Amino acid sequence: MNDAASSHLDVRGLLRLNVTGAVMVDILPPLVDRFLAVHPRVRMEFVVEDRLVDAVAAGCDAGIRYGEHLAQDMIAIPIGPKMQRTALAAAPSYLARCGHPAHPDDLRHHDCIRLRFSSGAFVPWELEQEGAAFTVDPLGRLIVGVDAAPAAIDFACAGHGLIYTFENWLEPHFATGALTPVLADWWTRFEGPSLYFSSRFMSAPLRAFVDFVKRDATP
Repeated sequence: MNDAASSHLDVRGLLRLNVTGAVMVDILPPLVDRFLAVHPRVRMEFVVEDRLVDAVAAGCDAGIRYGEHLAQDMIAIPIGPKMQRTALAAAPSYLARCGHPAHPDDLRHHDCIRLRFSSGAFVPWELEQEGAAFTVDPLGRLIVGVDAAPAAIDFACAGHGLIYTFENWLEPHFATGALTPVLADWWTRFEGPSLYFSSRFMSAPLRAFVDFVKRDATP
């Protein structure tokens, strides 16, 4: 036990991660809490951006992204939930005023709160059911950058329109009744995020983090 504690204390230095903001809400923080408790001499920096970048070329040890195509020498391991879903929601007051959409086509006639990447592209609204897939591009009554997604959710809670985003971000508002699920049979499942890093060089803090993530994912 003492040997294990000593080896943890020997790991020190800065671990710099380039991450999508989506993992900073409720996926990465609890993992970091547990990791820093085990490795108290490691410091961490998070470079948060929605653009796909070469994390190593950007001066980071590793990156965390969703389903990206990686360079040949990169390794990816799951971090956080294996599967997630995107969800649609609106405030009860909005639905009482404007009605419940019955089909994805109906979304074009509703007030919608859209999230936009820094590239200028909108976050696509992708829905699927029994092999039928729809990508809807409704006009946004309110448009919010992805970095301010919590504000967009607040707008939805205030009754300004429908919002499409990560189910895990909306669940607390479903629990309180501030938001109501919409078209739940059409919500899209996708693989959770991955930690990716170069196989050519791993600093001691990165190696410790990779080992920790692998252990943390073990049932």
